[in-house]
Amino acid sequence: MDALAGLLDGPRARGAFLLRMTMNPPWSVRIQDEAPLAIVAVVRGHAWVLPADQPGVRLTAGDVIVIRRLLTALPVLAVVRAGDWDSPLVDLLAREIGRDDPGQELVLDRLLDLLVVAVVRTWFARVEADAPAWWRASGDPVVGRALRLLHHTPQHPWTVAELAAACGASRAAFVRRFTDLVGEPPIAYLTGWRLALAADLLREPDASVGSVARRVGYGSPFALSTAFRRRYGVSPRDHRAR
Repeated sequence: MDALAGLLDGPRARGAFLLRMTMNPPWSVRIQDEAPLAIVAVVRGHAWVLPADQPGVRLTAGDVIVIRRLLTALPVLAVVRAGDWDSPLVDLLAREIGRDDPGQELVLDRLLDLLVVAVVRTWFARVEADAPAWWRASGDPVVGRALRLLHHTPQHPWTVAELAAACGASRAAFVRRFTDLVGEPPIAYLTGWRLALAADLLREPDASVGSVARRVGYGSPFALSTAFRRRYGVSPRDHRAR
């Protein structure tokens, strides 16, 4: 699992609310569902997105915008213009929304997942996107390998020495290079990744604090709860309830 896959694997669509609208001007729609992540694609014509505390953004046919309250690696509004990419996903999703076949909810959820991943990947690849440090570091032959190891096996009891050896670097050189490129030391990054992953896993209906603790590398529910409360200010159970 690479860094982008790790970022988006947790917040995948489950029973997502999708709406296809055909409207003539003047019109407006106020959205107040407080979803952590929303995506808008313009198929024909144009539209304005007007956040409460951000400048408005004009969208034309083929443009896609991701509106987030969840992925802090993204800006509040991440716009991919029609000329920035070549993807059939918007047209495919627009067609599927109007169907009522068996399993259609699952089809729409997975199409929405694909669209979000494709848009975020395209947005990060732009020079002007100011992508997060871990995205830029993922191409480094040493730090990129370390990031893939941490994202793929967060449950492993990683040490700095073990990571350095796996990446073919001395311990001191590895820590210095990782910190310079990512912005924090390897174990601090691993801790943040484990807790972010735990926060997503706790949203699953059948997840327990104990099972999540094992999946993200904590030896007991108590250890996870202590670290989780220190980072987020609430217990894992309160986080899930909210």
